Amino acid sequence: MTRTVIIDPVTRIEGHAKITLHLDEAGHLTDTRFHVVEYRGFEKFCEGRPFTEMAGITARICGICPVSHLLAAAKTGDKLLALSIPPAADKLRRLLNLAQLTQSHALSFFHLSSPDFLLGWESDPAKRNVFGLMAADPDLARAGIRLRQFGQQILELLGGRRIHSAWAVPGGVRHPLSQEAKDWILDRLPEARATVTLALELYKKLLDGPLEKEQRIFGDFPSLFMGLVTPQGLWEHIEGGIRFRDATGAIIADQLSEDDYADFLGEAVEPWSYLKFPYYKPLGYPEGIYRVGPLARLNVCDSIGTPWADRELIELRQRSGHPATSSFAYHHARLVEIVACLEAIEALVRDPDLMHGRIRLRASLNRNEAVGVSEAPRGTLFHHYRVDDDGLLTGVNLIIATGQNNLAMNRTAHQIAREYIPDPVPAGAEIPEAMLNRVEAGIRCFDPCLSCSTHAAGQMPLLLQLLAADGTVLAERLRG
Repeated sequence: MTRTVIIDPVTRIEGHAKITLHLDEAGHLTDTRFHVVEYRGFEKFCEGRPFTEMAGITARICGICPVSHLLAAAKTGDKLLALSIPPAADKLRRLLNLAQLTQSHALSFFHLSSPDFLLGWESDPAKRNVFGLMAADPDLARAGIRLRQFGQQILELLGGRRIHSAWAVPGGVRHPLSQEAKDWILDRLPEARATVTLALELYKKLLDGPLEKEQRIFGDFPSLFMGLVTPQGLWEHIEGGIRFRDATGAIIADQLSEDDYADFLGEAVEPWSYLKFPYYKPLGYPEGIYRVGPLARLNVCDSIGTPWADRELIELRQRSGHPATSSFAYHHARLVEIVACLEAIEALVRDPDLMHGRIRLRASLNRNEAVGVSEAPRGTLFHHYRVDDDGLLTGVNLIIATGQNNLAMNRTAHQIAREYIPDPVPAGAEIPEAMLNRVEAGIRCFDPCLSCSTHAAGQMPLLLQLLAADGTVLAERLRG
């Protein structure tokens, strides 16, 4: 009954997981589950450490988005010290986060997802990757690599290294922007703009043709959307208040404080995954499903506030709706956010505050509990710390963006499986490569970072299993 097909190379997601498709006795698909199956809990082993070390420690959760944890930890530290950082430090942290968003979105679009768009869902999996893209379209691949390099280089210019920097600290940052760094950023901005322009033109053409079906079936369902906005309702990525918008476009909660997250966010658990299932408490579980990340940020804001990005946001809404309810629209949203980041980066590096002025305040511990929030590339990130009077951590809770998309990822995978799995599934059915890739691509829409969400150790490939009503494995495919 069981058949295993080995597929090489390993899957293009940042982490290790498996997907199971569940059939009833008549062979009809009843459930699809996205399992995250390895666990290592940072929350527990951070206990007993000084809170001042958390920026450095939690940055080690992940090499893909260490900046996100660095900033969330530093912001939580600010609140434990009960101080407001200087304006120059705030702007420098913003610059760091904009660079992080740029490099992470470029990685997701060009390296992890575009091989599907450009090489085809049914193409040879050994070539359906960034190396295959380099062979098919070397100019596009090179441009994508250099766009990501642009963001990473800003991280290095500010923090001294591209990953695991200790630059942001409670109270501010360690040093300002140098003149050499400012000149380098301004010199490279035109190339970065040209690359995202090229990517947007290409993606829009694909949406008008071969990707139109994916836009309809890759996780198109009603849900809530959550993200930070300014008090005026503009796109925000590091400060502001929390807003929820529903699938009709109605704002159901606005300017919520991260301090009160436990009042509106619950965390459910299931026995088949180490990844928790956050939900919007007023609607209960699982009806309180919500999405975070680039698509959610663009759905909850009224506008971005810069001319080029607002033009692109209007076009995204014309193509996909407002709010856009298809998870496939995450890809388009990432490109729009890169535009927003490039406009904001240029404005910031021309601000004299980044090279002068006070960048750090110092204080003693003044609070025993604090919650920090910021927008990571994948969505809203919460750090919640409790400390004793010596500043040693007694409790830590991290609510990760990928976890907040967990319900939506499961629903997206199920919707795709319903489209491509025969109904009912015939006896002796096999799982075709293209079907596996499409279900996997549905998960890739969210650009999940499973190392962040469960703080995984080790390596596990993606496994997709077809299960009979009694749990018998009818077929499976393994990547790795």
